[in-house]
This record gives sequence, structure tokens and C-alpha cells, in this order.
Amino acid sequence: MSNSQRPAYTYRPMTPADVPLAHALSVQLKWPHRLEEWAMLQRIAQGFVVEDGGRLIGTAFTCAQGHYATIGLVIVSDEYQGQGIGRKLMELALEACGSRTAMLNATLAGAPLYASQGFIDFGHIQQHQGHVLPPVPSDLPAGERCRPLTEADRSDQIELANAGSGLNRHSVLNDLFDTVEHSVGIERDGQLRAFAMLRPFGRGRCIGPVIAETPEQAKHLIAVLLAQVPEAFVRMDIPSDSGLAPWLEEAGLKQVDTVAQMARGTPPQAFGGVRQFALVTQAIG
Repeated sequence: MSNSQRPAYTYRPMTPADVPLAHALSVQLKWPHRLEEWAMLQRIAQGFVVEDGGRLIGTAFTCAQGHYATIGLVIVSDEYQGQGIGRKLMELALEACGSRTAMLNATLAGAPLYASQGFIDFGHIQQHQGHVLPPVPSDLPAGERCRPLTEADRSDQIELANAGSGLNRHSVLNDLFDTVEHSVGIERDGQLRAFAMLRPFGRGRCIGPVIAETPEQAKHLIAVLLAQVPEAFVRMDIPSDSGLAPWLEEAGLKQVDTVAQMARGTPPQAFGGVRQFALVTQAIG
């Protein structure tokens, strides 16, 4: 079909009223996101939809996070594939990035489209999930202690999350905090140096973000959180170079997928002696 013969689809910003239909589209594609995850993105990000005669057939999001913006949930209904809809949605998402550096996590199928739009690989993310076999937390070094976090710790968590990801996490975490079931951190010399959050997500629960100085700190925090939900279904998305994969496998969280981290420009860099050991979500980074 030539461009002149293609149907005139309607592209527009997403509204709260679109969230149930967008969620239904992802369910058709067997994506695990709950209605609540879609609603969160609609609140904190700029969403786009495409309609065919009033029927929602595609979505995309741009989530601004400081000097960077993450693009996610780029979906086109199966029966509308191959008509350039995904490319048009990406153009809208990129336009919404403005001067920010665009980032995304690309599936094997989506990577060629993103490469053609100037994105380059800078790493990989492994999806781990399964029913928990809680490991025993290892001992922390002298001078460090793990404790539950409270509302009073939120500003310190945001500061650590910014440092570990290189992104501005203020809006993302402030929206997440009220959904968190358990949040734990590691203190040294009276300062918070690492933290992890457990919350509902998809088929069960998700642990992320996890920000720490070392893999040992990250494992300790994750083990403490897994002990709160023995035998539950848990998902984590971790950088492939985090050093956590074999340990997570032993804890029942098997690797089920790998996606490419891609950026259109220089990717963000962690600072302050900490790094991100688990993402918020693949769509948010």
C-alpha cells in the first residue's frame, strides 16, 4: 500500500481516559503490566496514542528525567504492524524529548527500528523473575547497618537514585513511594549509602530500584526484601554487568529475557560512588 492509500490514523496525546484501553492493548500482547503501571506512566510521562476510527491501536511514552528522557511502552497492535505506525509513534516520542538525550530498552524485534533512528547500544538489561527461594542475608561490614526506611528518608533515597542512575528521579520516586510495600536501606556513619524497594508489579511484585555501592550491599538488601515475600512471584530487571545474575538464579529468579540499552547520544553516568543494580522498570529505566 502506498503512502497515499494508507488510512488516515489519528495520533494524539494520551489522556487518563485512554489508560484502560492502552492496558487492554498490552494484555492482548501478553505484556504483564497492570492497569496501575499504565496509570503511573500517564501521570509522570508524556504519552501518545494512535487510533483507527476511534479504536486505540498503539501507544508510546516519553518520561523526562533531567537531561535525559526514557522512551517506553511503544506498542502497535499486531494487525496494524508494517504500516509505519511504530515509526510515527517514535517520532512523536523523540520530539517530546526536546533537547534531552533519548534512551530506551529495546527488544530484539525493535532494535533495528531504533538503530535506524540514531540509537546505539551501550549495555544490556536482563529480566529475572520467578517464585522466591529467599537467601539468607550475608553479614554487613562493621559500621554498616540495614534498616527499614520511612518517609523521612525519601529525600536521601532520591539523591542516591539520581547518583546511581545519572537521571533525575524526583518525579518517578515521588509517584512510587506510596505504592511501596517495603523499603530498606544501608547506613554508614549516619548516612544512607544504599537502598532497595519492593512493590506490586505485573504478575506479582518487583524489586527496584536498587542503588548500592557494591554487589554485596545490593544482595543484602534484596535478600532482606525477598524474606518479606517467601514463595511470591518477583521480577527484577538488572544490568548484565551487575554481578547479581548467578545469585538471583539461586534465589529462584531465573533469567527469562535480555534487552539492549540504547541511547541517542551519550548515556548517563553514575556518580557519588554508587550505581543502579536494578531498574525501576524497563520503560522508565
